[in-house]
Amino acid sequence: MEYFPAPLENLVEQFARLPGIGGKSAQRLAFYVLNLPMDEAQDFAEAIVNAKKSVTLCPVCQNLTDGGLCGICASPKRDETTICVVADPRDVIAIERAREFNGHYHVLHGVLSPMNHVGPDDLQIKSLLDRVAAGGISEVIMATNPDTEGEATALYISRLLKPFGVKVTRLAYGIPVGGHLEFADDATLMRALEGRREL
Repeated sequence: MEYFPAPLENLVEQFARLPGIGGKSAQRLAFYVLNLPMDEAQDFAEAIVNAKKSVTLCPVCQNLTDGGLCGICASPKRDETTICVVADPRDVIAIERAREFNGHYHVLHGVLSPMNHVGPDDLQIKSLLDRVAAGGISEVIMATNPDTEGEATALYISRLLKPFGVKVTRLAYGIPVGGHLEFADDATLMRALEGRREL
C-alpha cells in the first residue's frame, strides 16, 4: 500500500538512489523539495539537468569541466612536468585544498576492481599513457587511496609507465596529524616506518 501519491513516491525513490541516502533521508529530501516555492523547485531541477548536459571531461586530464580544457590544464602557472594520478575528481579538490601541489592531474574515474568488474579498459589509463608517451613528463605521482584496489591500481600503472623512464612515486602514508600510535593499525605503522624521513 502506497502512503504517498505516486509522483511523491517516485521522488522519494529517486532520492533513495543517491549514495549515502537511506529511506528516511530520501523522504525528508522529497518533502523539502515539495515544500519549495515553484520557482525554486524549477531552479533546482534545471540545475541538475544543466549540470548533466554541460559538464564534460577535460580532453587532457579527464577532470570535470564545462567545456574545453579545465582550469588547471589551461593555467600557464602549473608545472607541466609533473602529473598527479587520482581515482576521482573529488580527489583533485582534496589535493588542491592543501595548496602544496602545483602540477597537473590525471583522473582515472575509478580504480581496478575485479570484484566489481572494473578492468583497465574501464579507466582512463590509456589517455595517461598517451600523455606520458608524448614527452615532457618527469614524474608521475600515484595518489590513489591506500586500500587494496588503490594499491593494485597504482602498481599496475607504475608497471605500464616503467618503459617511459619517468619517475613514478606514491603518496606517503602514516600516522595522521593529531593521531595516537596506540590506535594505529599494523599496516599504518609499517607504512609510517617505511616512509620515515630525516628531520
